Amino acid sequence: MKLSLLITVFCTAVLAANAQVNVTQEHNNPSRDGVYIDPAFTVSAAANLTRDLNFNGTISGNVYAQPLYIEGGPNGPMIIAVTESNNVYALDATTGLPIWSRTDIGPPVPTTPCGGFNPTGITGTPVVDLTSRRVFFDALINGSPTKHFIYSLNVDTGATTPGWPVDLNATVIYNGIQFVSLAQEQRGGLALVNGIVYSSYSGYVGDCGNYHGWVVGVDINNPTNVHGWATTAIGGGIWGHGGVASDGTNMFVVTGNTFNTGGNWMGGEAIIRLQAGPTWTGMPTDYWAPSNWFNLDNSDTDLGGVSATIVDVPGATPSQLVLALGKDSNAYLLNRNNLGGIPGTPYQANVGGTNRGISAVTYHTTQGTYFGFHNDAGTVRAYKITPTNPPTITFGWSVSQNGRGSPWVTTTDGTNNMIVWYAATTSSGDQRLHAYDGDTGAIIYSGGGTNELMTGTRQWNTGMVARGRIYFGADNKIYAFGIPGGGTPTPTPTATASSTATPTATATATATVTATPTATATATSTATPNVTPTPTATATASGSATPTPRPSPTARPHTTPRPRPTPRPRPGVSGSVG
Repeated sequence: MKLSLLITVFCTAVLAANAQVNVTQEHNNPSRDGVYIDPAFTVSAAANLTRDLNFNGTISGNVYAQPLYIEGGPNGPMIIAVTESNNVYALDATTGLPIWSRTDIGPPVPTTPCGGFNPTGITGTPVVDLTSRRVFFDALINGSPTKHFIYSLNVDTGATTPGWPVDLNATVIYNGIQFVSLAQEQRGGLALVNGIVYSSYSGYVGDCGNYHGWVVGVDINNPTNVHGWATTAIGGGIWGHGGVASDGTNMFVVTGNTFNTGGNWMGGEAIIRLQAGPTWTGMPTDYWAPSNWFNLDNSDTDLGGVSATIVDVPGATPSQLVLALGKDSNAYLLNRNNLGGIPGTPYQANVGGTNRGISAVTYHTTQGTYFGFHNDAGTVRAYKITPTNPPTITFGWSVSQNGRGSPWVTTTDGTNNMIVWYAATTSSGDQRLHAYDGDTGAIIYSGGGTNELMTGTRQWNTGMVARGRIYFGADNKIYAFGIPGGGTPTPTPTATASSTATPTATATATATVTATPTATATATSTATPNVTPTPTATATASGSATPTPRPSPTARPHTTPRPRPTPRPRPGVSGSVG
């Protein structure tokens, strides 16, 4: 009996140790909770985090997207990274050297209308489907006209899937509103829910042009099956870094300010619940906007300053919630099964600072359920949600730290050793990692020493955790940090990739997949909606090349062994969620 029990425990431990670890999307989960369960991240270990100076991580281009971590393929554990130069990389998760790269996706847009990221190429965090072993992302490609394309690549080789990419200008329309790529910025992380990849869109910093808040869905097994939803009014961008959140069935986004509505609500300043496709019923169960939405519009005080976060609060009534954090300094919790229309029944509280552009986190400890974020008041904050009827929001803790970034969370088992991490990005911060006790806010890690300083970090970005390591993307570089005894990523069994895409007509172009080993890294010191559609004006861009969909390569890729619209003046804060 004892021997049998011992064998059972041993086998369970071995299976747990050998289980694959994969980070396939923004903030690790469809809920966008940002929680990573990693037994190596005890409080004492996290306090001694150091940068892995042997990790190369060299890439080319500016980075706003979170890196991903993928196991189970023939190349061993990989980091997937994308840049604004329209480059895609698979790096060895241990050495940081390239496994494959794609630098032929197409030219990025050198200058976008009224602001934005210059150049603009791939901004949002990709998503990976492990079953078909494909990575999906949106790329803005310069041309006449400029176009957004959604791509599908084999995650193990970088080869383009037959029938892809999808030209959004040519395929996306909602209630007579045509998708116009140059007017739309793709910022949020992509989501994959029940075989459909979803991508969200806003305008550019400065709120210029006839943009809409868009969510586009593409069937990953039939890329000709494309659907979209858009705000009826001009504006209403989906600005948050997390993009589309999901409870596993429905999708949730938060929209920003709209224009020229005449006081008729047309999709802005709202939490929107979408069904598969995406489709939207227009019923009060599937949207919520505050009673003062029109005032928020007029003051450019977007409700949608932060992407939606799915929150479950055991013991609360209702317990299944969705969180929005606005530029009006308020946090709003809504029953995600019945959003309630206008004004609905929000559970809200002032949380002490403008919130814009980031992703929030939510986590559970023995002390309760929390959500956390970084705001423009220069603080990292956490609030508790009470398990009551109705739930209420109460203050948890606050720590001063400049540098706008999206936090993430580690825990050894889902409840204990809960640590909130955050990178103090850009020159407004110290470009270092910071960590705080999830219950108290006590400082656990305050940036490390000379070797732990990063450069070229971009606002809103967030880190990723896998196998005792934290990976963070910056301009031209993926950084890797490890904890004492955390080890290095270990190979996992090879999975046989099976393509599930439905091929369509192909052309004769050939994609180039390359891997160029680089030198070893060296340490550096350093209301009821009015749904009358409003047609959009066609935007064009001047460019030399006309992008065409890149079809599947005609030859197997070789992998080297690893050795303008006129800006509209806006009152208040300039540039919706910049």
